Amino acid sequence: MSRVFVHGQGAVSPAGWGVPALRASLKYERPLPLQSVTRPGWDKPLPVRAVPLPPVRPAFLAHPRLRRASPMTHYAVGAALEALGEDAGLIRSGGLQLGIVTCTLTGGISYSRRFYEEALQNPSTASPIIFPETVFNSCASHLAAYLGSSAVNYTLVGDAGTFLQGLALAAGWLDNGLAEACVVLGAEEPDWTVADALRLFDRRAVHASGAGALYLKSRPSSGAPVELAAVTDAFAPTRTPDRHEAARKMRAQLPVGAPEELLCACERGHPAWSDWTGKVLAPTEILGEAFAASAAWSCVAACDAIAHDRCAGANVSITGASVQSIAARFVNPHFLKNQEGTLP
Repeated sequence: MSRVFVHGQGAVSPAGWGVPALRASLKYERPLPLQSVTRPGWDKPLPVRAVPLPPVRPAFLAHPRLRRASPMTHYAVGAALEALGEDAGLIRSGGLQLGIVTCTLTGGISYSRRFYEEALQNPSTASPIIFPETVFNSCASHLAAYLGSSAVNYTLVGDAGTFLQGLALAAGWLDNGLAEACVVLGAEEPDWTVADALRLFDRRAVHASGAGALYLKSRPSSGAPVELAAVTDAFAPTRTPDRHEAARKMRAQLPVGAPEELLCACERGHPAWSDWTGKVLAPTEILGEAFAASAAWSCVAACDAIAHDRCAGANVSITGASVQSIAARFVNPHFLKNQEGTLP
């Protein structure tokens, strides 16, 4: 992988709209308050952590493609525009070729559920406008239409680790000249069907929603330097009963680390990271489980910490719903130079 640099971050999360809200919620490492969502046929609601309403209605919601778009699209566009910053205008004018990678597990689930509910209640009145929002690629399509971008545009469907695979894909596009810049998004939306399904696998998990974004280029930014130094291979158990073996293989592809570094992990105390001497942060414990969006928030938190000199380097470790283990490493480029030879 050629050198890839982070030029911007964006986040829409249960903490609020914007990276500052995410940063503030993670600072004290206290779980955010729970809300509840009704499950039809049940008296007891399901716990969730939902995205609050923005303090001011975003201007982008007036765009014709976004007026009736799903919540996932709203979150993704909000995070993407924050990450792109002033370059959004350059993309609209045709001055910058932007690649878009959107990563998700559930997609536009709320519109899909709404369609089946309406069809069961009265097929003759089921709304036809929901069909575009049930397509997994609708979110990326809406963002490209809003920006006027006609460059390469992919949607990856998979567990939380898919966001890190999206980073590797974007790095490949930059390396091969398929795009001059790339924005990688992880986005999920709220729905009782997801909250109900999640509790079947982990009673402690709390369903969350939102989006996170990283804006990548092949040259350093003029501001605070953050570099995507590595994305490991993705490992999954085969016939071995040891679920931690995949994580250990992933860990082996990364440097030992140092006390001044940060680990953003999907869970604390994982045996694969028993040798870690730096700080550990588990964003899902604070924000909730939002799959691809959770992985994106972890990467945003890692890059934000490096950009504000709170750490010299950071690893993001993900063990996804399919037990896929994968990690990404971000560093201050000056720190990377001093550690030359330690990365794969």
